[in-house]
Amino acid sequence: MQHLGHTRSSLKHDHLLQTPDTFVRTALNSAPGVEFIIHAAPQLGAEFTQFTAEFAPNGTLAPAPAQRFLYVLEGELTLSIDSHQHTLTEGHFAYIPEATPHTVTAVTKSRAAIIEKPYELTSTSEAPKLIIGNQANVPAAIAVPGDDALRVQPLIPDAPAHDFAVNIMTYDPGAALPMVEIHIMEHGLLMLQGSGIYRLGDHWYPVQAGDFIYMAPYCPQWFGALGKQAAKYLIYKDSRRHPLGE
Repeated sequence: MQHLGHTRSSLKHDHLLQTPDTFVRTALNSAPGVEFIIHAAPQLGAEFTQFTAEFAPNGTLAPAPAQRFLYVLEGELTLSIDSHQHTLTEGHFAYIPEATPHTVTAVTKSRAAIIEKPYELTSTSEAPKLIIGNQANVPAAIAVPGDDALRVQPLIPDAPAHDFAVNIMTYDPGAALPMVEIHIMEHGLLMLQGSGIYRLGDHWYPVQAGDFIYMAPYCPQWFGALGKQAAKYLIYKDSRRHPLGE
């Protein structure tokens, strides 16, 4: 169907809304049998890279050039690391420290969200450890005191060893952030479920499951959930590092 140039996608100086109708797939030499939608990268101004990886059966990821976080969106993957194999299905996630030999292989046709970032070691932090988990087993905390309609599940511990966080945020229908946030952290956000309205900078966007959002440092941001289904998204932010380095 001809859309005559129409899309909800939008690129501004401090944010990107990327909707599935504008996704372009690309192959990488280090990942046979995998196609990538590269959502955020240094070319955008981001200090991290975020992909959606689409695996054919037996498609394989080699080790990353940086620390890697992986969240399974659908299908089944095998993570091979330290002579052990870990089965990852929908909702499973893994944090793999920088310079850790490993492979990720698809058992079936699969999709995963992947975040990679060069690690910032400081004089007060130890190197982080491997993490493998399942979102279903991560306790949900109330994100805003007194408002149990907005919940957060931290998939990476808030600890000095980690220089970024990945959370799942869940909003019951009608729930919203209590303020417009403006801060130094940049975000990569993948809508997993539901829909709502996102304010990014001075622009307001309808968003829904499958959309990706990049927010640059200090981008004004706010979200409210719409519809009859809870809205849920996976969100990255850098954390715990001095802006001038150490």
